[in-house]
Amino acid sequence: MSSVESRLRAVPPHALPATAGALLSEGFGAREVTLLLADYGLTVLQPVTLLPHTGEPVSAHDGPAGTAFTSQKPVVEITADPATELVHLPITVRGDRLGVLSVRLPAGSSDTATVLRLGEFATALGHEVATAGRDTDLYLQARRTRRLTLAAEMQWQLLPGRGCARDEYTIGAHLEPAYAIGGDNFDWSTEADHLTVTVTDGMGQGIDASLLTGLTVSALRNARRAGIGLADQAALADQAVYAQHGGKVYASTLLLRFDLDTGAVRAVDAGSPQLYRLRGTAIERIELTAQFPLGMFEETPYEEQTFRVEPGDRLVAISSGVHGTSSAAGDLFGEHGLRQILGATRQTPPHETARAVVAGLIEHTGSKDLATDAAVLCLDWAGRGAGTAEGTAGAV
Repeated sequence: MSSVESRLRAVPPHALPATAGALLSEGFGAREVTLLLADYGLTVLQPVTLLPHTGEPVSAHDGPAGTAFTSQKPVVEITADPATELVHLPITVRGDRLGVLSVRLPAGSSDTATVLRLGEFATALGHEVATAGRDTDLYLQARRTRRLTLAAEMQWQLLPGRGCARDEYTIGAHLEPAYAIGGDNFDWSTEADHLTVTVTDGMGQGIDASLLTGLTVSALRNARRAGIGLADQAALADQAVYAQHGGKVYASTLLLRFDLDTGAVRAVDAGSPQLYRLRGTAIERIELTAQFPLGMFEETPYEEQTFRVEPGDRLVAISSGVHGTSSAAGDLFGEHGLRQILGATRQTPPHETARAVVAGLIEHTGSKDLATDAAVLCLDWAGRGAGTAEGTAGAV
């Protein structure tokens, strides 16, 4: 596999699909290879070809390729051609689901060992596609079913991805309206002994909201990378937003810092994002002391609170666009609708739970285009074993 990886790294960014096809033809006798990337709305998988031309998209949830994407497991499809079969392999980079690699092989050749090797190839290709995205627009363009608004372009560039996974946790997140998102954002950073997660809801819509959120997230990152505590991160970001806007606009933010050894969580609730914990069959809202949003007042002091997560816990953070949205009849989506979806999706992966919450919100409003931004971040906690069972003073 090392020689395969070196050959993938050696080609120009745009040539990865063609090179993958050539390598799989040489090594596995592949007769056809298709790289499909998930679109921004996670509704379809789009073939990557020489743009502006593209192949016919397929569902990201149904059919063999969609099943491989949602289940994150290889799917072998028996085709109408008795001489061949299709193997659909999920492409995921450190927990961030990118798409699917579909490989047409001679019939009967997709034994377990071959599928495992193809899975390793798909992972290697995914890492190269993620890296190549810095140098070419090909893969970003291939993800689009239509044009992004400028505000959405700015927001997607600001995001770390749509998922992250380590032994201790798995994160899946989703944003809507995917092609017109303005002020909602999620962010994370994983270190050797801790994980920091933020969910931000910038005031307003469109470009103004995107600029505000960009400033807020950048200020939070700058403070975090300086190695200071969570409360001080919020305070410095608050000062940055206030200095720019003088309190006329602000950003609601939830900051969480997880200790990977103990499961202790430090939290700062600076505004409207809400946090729910699923433990076993119980669903509870974690009630944190609401503090002022970032940038509302000059030099606002912030305080941390603590609570604990245990192995098997699921946390779900939602922006105000989820818990505060009403239907055309004026019915609030609110906690009741959210609890129903979280209970029904308890056994599904975090990515699918985050998507299901937004899908439920869209169904509730009765419109495919949400009027306000909606962000959902779902985190499954596994922890590091016995250390997570110890108590923490001041737990919520």
